[in-house]
Amino acid sequence: MAVSYRLGRAAIAFTAVLLFSFGSVAASHIEVTVENFLRVLTGRIPPSTPRSKRLLSDDRSNILIYMTGHGGNGFLKFQDSEEITNIELADAFEQMWQKRRYNELLFIIDTCQGASMYERFYSPNIMALASSQVGEDSLSHQPDPAIGVHLMDRYTFYVLEFLEEINPASQTNMNDLFQVCPKSLCVSTPGHRTDLFQRDPKNVLITDFFGSVRKVEITTETINLQQDSEIMESSYKEDEMDEELMEPLKYAEQLPVAQIIHQKPKLKDWHPPGGFILGLWALIIMVFFKTYGIKHMKFIF
Repeated sequence: MAVSYRLGRAAIAFTAVLLFSFGSVAASHIEVTVENFLRVLTGRIPPSTPRSKRLLSDDRSNILIYMTGHGGNGFLKFQDSEEITNIELADAFEQMWQKRRYNELLFIIDTCQGASMYERFYSPNIMALASSQVGEDSLSHQPDPAIGVHLMDRYTFYVLEFLEEINPASQTNMNDLFQVCPKSLCVSTPGHRTDLFQRDPKNVLITDFFGSVRKVEITTETINLQQDSEIMESSYKEDEMDEELMEPLKYAEQLPVAQIIHQKPKLKDWHPPGGFILGLWALIIMVFFKTYGIKHMKFIF
């Protein structure tokens, strides 16, 4: 259900999620490049590309694109080795619209000066959200004392906390999403853009993009699904051989996200300020000179 490039902000500094109604796109961190990302969006991929690495969307698909990492005014870094610009992203969305690859698109970005990434958008039916305005930094949330790094950014933390309360029958709309992280919590100023979107945000449900509900069309036509017996027999044998060669699957250990996002920030140890230490030494020297005078300095040096 999701297109995930799940990598740390410090190490790889990029995460993208595409949600749509047909399937999923998966990629390892080696494949996460600007070129591959744009090719997945626009459909400009080799015919040999498997379905698991395609964006199987059409003009009825609602797509969510979520990006986070190190960025600046008009760009976002990919793996600290290359960048995608707001112009490249805007042109890719226009190609998607011309090719009828989406119905509505929700773009969310959590990075420094995030609002600069949606300034150049010009395609219809795009709604965009950003964690910070141009000239502002997007800050991290509390660190994990066990590994000594921040696990999540402030904007992502509060958005995730908000979305955890959403269920498929929820009537929560996009205006509620706009208000989940005010400046008092995010420190930066989140922004959004809705002028390209045809519907009023208050009439757009969160579940239109996050609900994972597939639209079903009922047809009265009869569809023959019978296959030739020889073809079915050969495919059955191939499946048996693949199962014999396939290694047993194991579940990877997951991070305790439920515990991480609800843990309280660790209180910092108190240390006297530098000016306090300097003032204390000055007081000691003044008391020494007042008590003994300069004539006793020769016994010290």
